Amino acid sequence: MTVFDIAADFTVTVEEWEALAKRTLTAPAYDYVASGSGAEETLAKNKTAFRQWDIIPQVLIDVSERDLSVQLLNETLAVPVMLAPVGFQTIVHPDGELAAAGGAAELKVPFVASTVSSFSLEEISAEMKGQAPCYFQLYWPADDDVAASLVARAEAAGYAGIVVTVDTPLLGWREKDMHNRYFPIETGAGIANFLNDPTFQQKYNEGGTLTYKQQIPAIKRILLNQKVTWNKLDWLRQRTTLPIVLKGIMHEEDALLALDYGVDGIIVSNHGGRQLDGTGSALEALDVIANKIQGRLPLVVDGGIRRGPDIIKALALGADTVLIGRPYIYGLTEGKQGVKAVLTSLIKDLDTSVAIAGITHVSSIGRSFVRKYSGPY
Repeated sequence: MTVFDIAADFTVTVEEWEALAKRTLTAPAYDYVASGSGAEETLAKNKTAFRQWDIIPQVLIDVSERDLSVQLLNETLAVPVMLAPVGFQTIVHPDGELAAAGGAAELKVPFVASTVSSFSLEEISAEMKGQAPCYFQLYWPADDDVAASLVARAEAAGYAGIVVTVDTPLLGWREKDMHNRYFPIETGAGIANFLNDPTFQQKYNEGGTLTYKQQIPAIKRILLNQKVTWNKLDWLRQRTTLPIVLKGIMHEEDALLALDYGVDGIIVSNHGGRQLDGTGSALEALDVIANKIQGRLPLVVDGGIRRGPDIIKALALGADTVLIGRPYIYGLTEGKQGVKAVLTSLIKDLDTSVAIAGITHVSSIGRSFVRKYSGPY
């Protein structure tokens, strides 16, 4: 187990990082990162759901050697943590996704690159330097030619899988963004994959005479797709040999359909509370879906994870690994070193919590390590 050190000038808690981000960023940029949709009921549920479960530690176990590694999609991950796809990262720091990916790589944490990154998928993959798997998140464009091109580029660039976000036919009703009249794409953030895509350029910038600002309307027009159905997954499978993971599954029947359609993995997620407000927490959905799937499909969960014990609870309820989003974005206010500090703190917290819980290998964490909390909350 690698011992991580935190630079003395970095804060430790996620709450401190969030406070730093709030002080550092413009109000619209901070709200874009921190807020949820609607009344933010789901945003709140994602975090409070972890309080509904107690860890049940075991004692008098030799925990002098601990293994935090897990297996996912034929890859060995050094820790059961991945960085979630978050778009438009240059609104937080000029180095954006390159800083986040670089920080993740140095700690051997996998990175999921968003379609709406501010640097190209090739640049992000290169920044990982093969230190940890990199996955490409696909917002399925309303243009199959562009979708096929993005997927082909990801495979050529050495990505380990395609993560298809399935909960975003439209953007959620994000009241704070509407109040601020703020959407990052209008600033030129998040469009690098389109500016660098030969198919998009051929179809929407023939002759190469349009400025990046003049290309934004076309990008917005095709970015989201309301017509994608389960049957379309066969089309995608024919165009890539990479594993296909669906991100945004909350219903157990959809999880079973994913099995039927030969999907390689599921990310249980409500988009960090940014899409449909009023849904349940991702953790509760994970519990139900894991009971249905019974280990037949890798499961990842995304939403509300802030500390090491949260990770233990998620693994106990059926996740193979977890995604974190906002915590590392708050750290990104200080660039790569901030991302590393957030991850270092989280991993050290996880390692400490695992030892105290009497766990020697995180892959052995099962339902017996948690119990539903029955007291007031």
